[in-house]
Amino acid sequence: MAAETASPLPSKITSIKTLAESPGLTSIPATHAFTPDLHGQVTSVPEGSIPVIDYSLLISGTPVQRSEIVHELGRACQDWGFFMVINHGVPQKLLSSILDGCRGFFDLEEEEKQEFKGNHVLDPIRSETSFNVSVEKAFYWRDFLKVFVHPVLYSPTKPAGLSEISLEYSQRVREPELAMGMPPHSDHGLLTLLIQNGIGGLQIQHKGKWFNVGTHSNSFLVNTGDHLEILSNGRYKSVLHRAMVNSKGTRMSIAMAHGPSLHSVVSPAPELLVSSEGDEPAAYIGMKYKDYLELQQSNKLDGKSCLDRVRISAV
Repeated sequence: MAAETASPLPSKITSIKTLAESPGLTSIPATHAFTPDLHGQVTSVPEGSIPVIDYSLLISGTPVQRSEIVHELGRACQDWGFFMVINHGVPQKLLSSILDGCRGFFDLEEEEKQEFKGNHVLDPIRSETSFNVSVEKAFYWRDFLKVFVHPVLYSPTKPAGLSEISLEYSQRVREPELAMGMPPHSDHGLLTLLIQNGIGGLQIQHKGKWFNVGTHSNSFLVNTGDHLEILSNGRYKSVLHRAMVNSKGTRMSIAMAHGPSLHSVVSPAPELLVSSEGDEPAAYIGMKYKDYLELQQSNKLDGKSCLDRVRISAV
């Protein structure tokens, strides 16, 4: 697509939904265009390559099965930083309902969504576009809604029913082309659980190559985050991933990030700094989780640039 448009578009920064539905949009506007070389070469993941973790065996399997799954989980975090969870106990109907509820929020009028616009990265409810428009030269083809769900669930009061279905979902999960949606980045927490609406676009980096991740019904996609890499002293790498835009349909995903409390200071676990080969130096400095969040989300989203700031030496 070219980076010009045939007719005038909204002059102020507006939501992607409004921009996409603008009658003047015939191609990706220059404000949202990225150079093609940023995409890199992408390969489809061979069938069966991404690790699959059967959650039911962790909670109800035999001791041998549980031991095997724990070891598989460790290998998945170490080799991929990404895996799929099946038999997790969350009903498909509930997964569909939370996706429908979030779609209803993004379908609200702009004025209604503005009621939930945040002013700070730690606001419990934030509805915005791109990632951080105050520092970005090109904006991402992305609208988002972020809410805190623990220890208290925060949810927009519109549309009707979203708060109730969000509460049910969060409880059940805790019990068991030139436009780019999101650039290459790692997540800040320990683990992120993701569900999608069946529209592809998620890509992960594995051994220096980008791979498309297929969509599978009634499963969670899980990726490791920066603080699991810090806690494991680099044994488990946070995975670089990105979301690409397509012209076939709107991709929607719901990510639930799991991390420490805001005031926790996370550093490499002492138990992992001792091995049969001798003491291993800590590769990361400790930082309060709240400060790490503000550092990452107050700047441009750029790979692992935030993690690099707390890295003592290459791992």
